[in-house]
Amino acid sequence: MKKRINAPASLIIIASLAGCQTTPQPLAADTIIAGGQIFDGSGGAGRNADIAIRDGMILYIGPNASSRYSAENTVDAKGLIVSPGFIDPHTHAGSDLASDTAKRRANLPFAFQGVTTVVIGNDGGGKPDIAAIAGAAKANGIGTNAAYLVGFGPVREAVLAKANRAPTQAELAKMKSLVGTAMCEGAWGLSAGLYYVPQSYSQTDEVVALAKVAGEAGGYYDTHMRDESTYNVTVTGAVAETLEIGRRADLPVHIAHIKALGPAVWGHSARMIAMIEEAQASGQRVTADQYPWEASGTRISSALVPRDALEGGLPALRERLGDPAQIPAIRAGIAAAIERRGGADRLLITGRLSGSDAPVGKTLAQLAEMREVSPADAAIDVLRMGDARLASFNMSAQDIAAFADQEWVVTGSDGSNGHPRKYGSFPKAYRDLVHGEAQMGIARFIRRSTGKTADIIGLDRRGYLKVGYHADVVIFDPSTFAPNANYSAPRALSSGVQHLYVNGVPVITGGAYTGALPGEPLLKDTQC
Repeated sequence: MKKRINAPASLIIIASLAGCQTTPQPLAADTIIAGGQIFDGSGGAGRNADIAIRDGMILYIGPNASSRYSAENTVDAKGLIVSPGFIDPHTHAGSDLASDTAKRRANLPFAFQGVTTVVIGNDGGGKPDIAAIAGAAKANGIGTNAAYLVGFGPVREAVLAKANRAPTQAELAKMKSLVGTAMCEGAWGLSAGLYYVPQSYSQTDEVVALAKVAGEAGGYYDTHMRDESTYNVTVTGAVAETLEIGRRADLPVHIAHIKALGPAVWGHSARMIAMIEEAQASGQRVTADQYPWEASGTRISSALVPRDALEGGLPALRERLGDPAQIPAIRAGIAAAIERRGGADRLLITGRLSGSDAPVGKTLAQLAEMREVSPADAAIDVLRMGDARLASFNMSAQDIAAFADQEWVVTGSDGSNGHPRKYGSFPKAYRDLVHGEAQMGIARFIRRSTGKTADIIGLDRRGYLKVGYHADVVIFDPSTFAPNANYSAPRALSSGVQHLYVNGVPVITGGAYTGALPGEPLLKDTQC
C-alpha cells in the first residue's frame, strides 16, 4: 500500500491558480466585418460569419470575431451580402487610371458596381510598355486594382503602322519581341481586336505567332473576334478562328463580350456554344465574358465603314470621302452595315468625337430625317467632321440568355464612355440573372463575377474570401443593388454598395467614396 503524501498549502494554491483560464488578449485587426452573409466566390452556399482584416489581408473568417480580435473599425453587415470584390475582365478604364485627376483614377464607375479589380488593354488596345504604365499607377495612386494585357494593335502599329499587309519575317520577329518584353514586364496575356483596323489586316498565322509568345510565358489569349455578325468570316467562322489560334498557340482563349450581333445571326448562339463545348471536351481551355445589355457600344467609323476604307485612319478616310470615284463604294458599304445592324433606327448617337456635331440622343434614322438625306449619307456627314459614339441595339434576348446560362461565361462590362455598361453592368447582371427570369442563384452569380474570373486570368490570392487572401471585399444590399445608368443618362453611379475594400482599405463607406486610392497594379510573375 502506497503512502499518501500531503502537499504543502503553498503548492496547492499555485496548482489551483494554474488551473484558472485567463482570458487571452484579443489580437489586433484593422477591420471586422460582422454579421453579414458571406459568399466566398467558390459557388458554395452563403453562411453567416465575421471577417477580420489586417494589413490588407484576410486574417480570419468565422464566428464571434470581436471576441478574438480588437479592431479600430467594425462594420455591421447584418442583412447585407459580403462577397469578394468583383473582377471585370474587359474594360476600357486605362485612360481613367492614367488621368491627371485623382477622382478619375479612383475608378468610381466600377467601384460603385462592387468592382475591385479591372483588366485593361482589351480589344487589342493595350500598350506594350507594361512596366511604365504600372509604375505610374503605383506612383500616382488608383482606386481599384488593375491587371494588364498587351495589345495586338499597338504592337502591330509599332512595326507596320496602319499598313494593310502581312509582316515580313524580320517585322514579325520585332512584334514577337514586343509581346515577349511585355509579358516579362507583367502582362497577363495577349489581347486582340481582329475586327478593328489595323488588326483586321492580319491573317491567322500572324496572330498565332504572337499568341505563342504569350502562351510560353503562361499567359492567355483575349479576343474581340474578327466578326460578331456577317462582316467577313461570320460569327461562327470567327469562333472557329479563335479556337484554332488557341490550339496552335497552345494557350487558353477567352472570348470578349460574346454575342451574336444583328438579325442575320440571331439564334447562332446555339452553334457557337456547341463549337466551344466541343473544343473544351477535346481539352482546350475556352471561356468568355458577357455584358447584360441588348445594345453594344461602338463608333460610326468602327460599326459602319468598310475596313479597307479605314486604312490610314480617319484622315485617310476623309480623303477618300472627297474622291467621287471612291465614295459610291464606301456609301454602299455603310448602307449594308446599317442593315446588318438592324436598321438606322437601332443606332443611337450617345456621344460626339473629334469635333463632330452629331446630335446626342438621336438615332441615325432621326438624323437622316433631320438632314433630309439617306442614313448612309447622314453617317458620312458625321465622319467628314469627326466621329460619334453609338449604342447599337442589335442583340436578341434569347441569345443573351443562352450565353448567360453557360458555366464558362463570366460577367464583364466592356465599360467605355457613352454606354451605361461602364457604370451599371454588374448590378444589371445581378438584377437580370438573380431577380429576373433566369433565377440564377446568388452564389453562382458571385462566382461568375469573382473567383471564376480570377481563375481565368490567373490572379494570385484574389477573387475568393479565404484566410491569407487579399482583402478585396464588397458589401452590398441585395434589395437595393441596382444600376441607375441608362442609354439617356449613361454616367449615373450604381446603388446598393454599402462598403468596398480594396487591399483592406475602405474605398466606399456607408455608400460614399472615402477619397482613398489603394489599388495596386497587378503584374504577372513571369520568370524571364
